[in-house]
Order: sequence, then C-alpha cells, then structure tokens
Amino acid sequence: MTIKDIARQCDVSVSTVSRVLNDRPDVSPENRRKVLSAIQRSNYIPNNTARDLVKTKSDAIGLVVRGVSNPFYTDIIRVIEEQVTARGYTLVMQQIGTCDDEVKRGAMMEREKRLQGIIFLGGRSDYSPADTALLNVPFVCCSYTNSYGTLPPESYSSVSIADEQEAYRAVMELAKKGHRRIAFIHGERTSVTENRLTGFYRACDELGLESPEEYVREGVYHDPDRCAELTRELLQLPEPPTCILMPDDFSSIGGGNAIRRMDLRFPEDVSAAGYDGIQLASVTNPAMT
Repeated sequence: MTIKDIARQCDVSVSTVSRVLNDRPDVSPENRRKVLSAIQRSNYIPNNTARDLVKTKSDAIGLVVRGVSNPFYTDIIRVIEEQVTARGYTLVMQQIGTCDDEVKRGAMMEREKRLQGIIFLGGRSDYSPADTALLNVPFVCCSYTNSYGTLPPESYSSVSIADEQEAYRAVMELAKKGHRRIAFIHGERTSVTENRLTGFYRACDELGLESPEEYVREGVYHDPDRCAELTRELLQLPEPPTCILMPDDFSSIGGGNAIRRMDLRFPEDVSAAGYDGIQLASVTNPAMT
C-alpha cells in the first residue's frame, strides 16, 4: 500500500493525502475524513524518511546512547522519550559502543534527520571546541559533565550526578553504621570514577581511616562477574573490609552472590552499597542499599 493507492481510493490527489499526513490545515474536512478512514482501513504506514525529505523543518530530537547494555539508562530513556513526545517532537535514537565517537555519530544524525537538538547519554567528558564544531544544533550531556574538557561552560548544557559528593556521603553514612574498614570497587578510569575516588578519599581522610588504598580495586562498570571476583579478593585480605562500596547496582548483584558463596552472611558479616538505584536492586534479597 502506497500514498498513491490511498489517493486513488479516496479520489483525491497525492498532494492532498500528503497534506493530511502532515496535518496541514489546507484540506477540506470531507477529504481529511476520507483519507484518514482509508489509512485506518488499510493499516497504511507512512514513509517517514520520504516525508522528512520534503519537510522544510524537522521536529526531531536526537538521542545518542553510549553503552548498549547499561540498565541504568532504561528509565532515563523512557522519561526522555515521554517528555520529547509531550512537547510535540519526535525522538530519534541511536545506540553506540563504548569506543565509538558520539559527536561524529550525532553530527551524522543531525544532517540526515535535520535534528533540532541532540542529547548525549553516557558519553565522553573531554570535549574540545574542535570536537563540537561538527555540531550545528544545541546539545545536552546527560549523566555526565564536560568537567575534564576545554569547552567554555556557557557553550554546552549538562545534567549529571554529583559523583564526588555522593561517594563522600556514602562513606560517611557507612561510617555512621560503625564501619571502619570500607572498601571501594570502582569502574574504569573515567571522569565519573575520578570524581567518586576524590569523594571516597576525602571522606576517609576526614574519618581518619588508615590505609584506604588497600581496600580500593579497579573493576568494570556493569560487570557482575568482575565485581564478584574483586569482592572475593577483598574478603581474602588478612583484615577484610566490613563493607564494600560497589561500582553500580548491576555489578553489585555479582558482589552479593560472591559474599554468599563464601559462606558469609550478607549483610550481617559483610555489608555492601551500590550506585544508581535501578529497579533490579530493589528486588534482590536483601535489597541493595
């Protein structure tokens, strides 16, 4: 079924069908009713690519998501789509691998889809003016900030977690529970990790905790197996930690399983806390802090 078939069924021109599909006002009520009825009867699906080519202005917002397996993004993507749609725009999303260049991908999307703006979810944090010169529309860095780049602060927008503050707060809360040997498994060395490490060490300093370096391990974000391996390593130390701060909730599931498999009670013998607050963490037994 094509737009020509719809026009033939309704005894109208192809341009009339096109105007109905684009919600143009210059169509009579009778013709609009006939076209919409024919579309519904035939389950016709408009060719949006072809429509985009003739539109003088796109209504699309681009979303580039780095890290296709990250469950932390699920709820964020859903809310972004809801809010974009509620404001009369269309969301165009592309997922990229952790090593892909999201700015180049965003620039390609901008030209192909004539985007009005771009949201980068989970991207780099070291943009330079030369990098972003490829973009001709406003962009927002979501879940991170460009704090390690050379962009002027007024040249971009960001929505990010206060990683240093939250790592500091996590250690302080754990200390209130009586923990003095607090371990920290972090992810790959990114700006997020650097900020969290700064907060972790600042809290340890203020609390007078000795040798925190002994309890720090570098893992991989969103990797339960690696988190389990490092959890076992920490708990085999001569003076094992009484609590482990894990890189993210998804990884913490592996850490919790490792604790149980060592015949330790979780959280009575070893406590743990995670980052993100994903739904999955609330249904584990026990639920992850």
